[in-house]
Amino acid sequence: MTTKLEKVLYTAKAHTTGGREGQSRTDDGLLDVRLAPPKEMGGKGDATNPEQLFAAGYSACFMGAIKFVAAQKKVVVPADASIDASVSIGPIPNGFGLAVELAVSLPGLDRAAAQDLVEAAHVVCPYSNATRGNIDVKLSVI
Repeated sequence: MTTKLEKVLYTAKAHTTGGREGQSRTDDGLLDVRLAPPKEMGGKGDATNPEQLFAAGYSACFMGAIKFVAAQKKVVVPADASIDASVSIGPIPNGFGLAVELAVSLPGLDRAAAQDLVEAAHVVCPYSNATRGNIDVKLSVI
């Protein structure tokens, strides 16, 4: 079942040419990247790739979700909180698929409180909601 937005808060727009060996630019010009397959996939590895962009986007969004739920729970997110995101690509029966690992560091919070924030963030994060049930997403508190 598709979940419809109650209200559009923002729409990102990007124009891409050439696919994995091309260029992608947002309509405001703030993101303008050359794209190339990584060496592991037969490319030169001399430019960014869609998996790197997904890792950056998911981890940034997930940190925002952690801050959102932390505010609701009256928990202070450490200033040095961070997320190491890994996005893997590989074959699946009908083409290619992704797998994600998010390793969340919340220094100074006890492990139970950190785990609670990560689990709550996974419920509200738009990337988590978009991927839930579609790809393997592993979350860990480090």
